[in-house]
Amino acid sequence: MNIGRAAKLSGVSAKMIRYYEQTRLIPQPLRQESGYRDYDDADVHRLRFIRRARDLGFAVEQIGELLGLWSDRSRASADVKAIALEHVGRLKDKVTEIEAMVRTLETLANHCHGDDRPDCPIIEGLAEGECGLPDLQPREPHRFGDPGEQSARRKGPQPRKAPAH
Repeated sequence: MNIGRAAKLSGVSAKMIRYYEQTRLIPQPLRQESGYRDYDDADVHRLRFIRRARDLGFAVEQIGELLGLWSDRSRASADVKAIALEHVGRLKDKVTEIEAMVRTLETLANHCHGDDRPDCPIIEGLAEGECGLPDLQPREPHRFGDPGEQSARRKGPQPRKAPAH
């Protein structure tokens, strides 16, 4: 079957199939006389496995390991479980990070007046460049110049003027 059909049956785009060939998650398929790739049912089954693993957030490297274990009938299930549990740990870490981001953004949004005033804790929080919350107390402009001081009503980036010579 051609790449379009394999993509449809597996739920993996043709572009990703080519990528998976490049990264060797799937073997290079045979070629028809016309030069087109020729996939079989085993390739589609492998692509479905890859898609499900990607849906669970596994990285390409981990998928390669899982595919190797899937093919190895003498594998120890403990090896598969170790990969899965390691991934669970990374997912839990991501959840913790996302929850912290949500709390930070909610706090910043709750402190924002959301009116016509130019001062905005959300913008200030982003300008701080820290993962934690900025000091939400009113503060003096930065010594090097607060962009808000130049024009409180400016709506976006302004073109820079060439320096005078």
